[in-house]
Amino acid sequence: MPRTALLFPGQGAQTVGMAAELCRALPAAQALFDRASVALGYDLLAVCEHGPADRLNATDVSQPAIFVASLAAVEQLRATEPDALPGVTAVAGLSLGEYTALVYAGALTFDDGLKVVQARGRAMQAAADATPSGMVSVLGLEVAEVEALAIEARGPDTLEVANYLCPGNTVVSGSRAAVERLEQLAAQKGGIRTVRLAVAGAFHTALMKPADEKLAAALADVTILPPTVPVWSNVDARPHADPAEVRALLVRQVVSPVRWEETVRGLLADGAERFYEVGPGRVLAGLLKRVQRKADVRNVGA
Repeated sequence: MPRTALLFPGQGAQTVGMAAELCRALPAAQALFDRASVALGYDLLAVCEHGPADRLNATDVSQPAIFVASLAAVEQLRATEPDALPGVTAVAGLSLGEYTALVYAGALTFDDGLKVVQARGRAMQAAADATPSGMVSVLGLEVAEVEALAIEARGPDTLEVANYLCPGNTVVSGSRAAVERLEQLAAQKGGIRTVRLAVAGAFHTALMKPADEKLAAALADVTILPPTVPVWSNVDARPHADPAEVRALLVRQVVSPVRWEETVRGLLADGAERFYEVGPGRVLAGLLKRVQRKADVRNVGA
């Protein structure tokens, strides 16, 4: 049996229509959305299926939506490939996806995970509303070049590397004025491609400081258990089993860069032979292929 790692997507993977067909075909997936709708106070599956897009894309809605859709996709994997899950030796999630990974690994219950994700989404949306900000992918440059570009464009504002995704794809996050200066500077230098991300604010930077305080309060109200399989942290690209460490790292994650490329390399070095991207979208499979072109990666969508 191959050593298997599950990868769970983060915010931005949502699309109108996601999870609808899965829930119609699989009662276990529908049951998760039913539980979530009761807890959230609105019909989450209806928003996933019908939108509108601006509501689904709002941080306080998209985070619970991706979280539940990804766990529904776990049920699909359980039903369609029952031999896959016994081989899982590690899990990881991109930003929000780390909460999905913790629920899969038994460190958080579904209900507690949803409660914290809802609080996280609300807190990050509020922090984004307080300061006009954004995120932009810089493509085709080495990390050191992106870091230098960010310093050059920063000026008096906040502008930080937020996501180290894969070779040639680094995300910079900060105040709207600084992001615009970076885009202009990249255009002036020529040959530097930038893509603005469709997110509400400067996630994984100091501008999210108000959100990490609210998240800490939400995490203090839930029980975190030692995970049954290693869960790799976005903050330091290492697995952690101590619940106190997990809790502290989840708080730090909101204001710290996501070290996804290091996480993937760590999983490979630790012996992962097969990967499943579990949840909406195919972004993580693409990032993995940029790190290891011959990686065995399969998608289980929602």
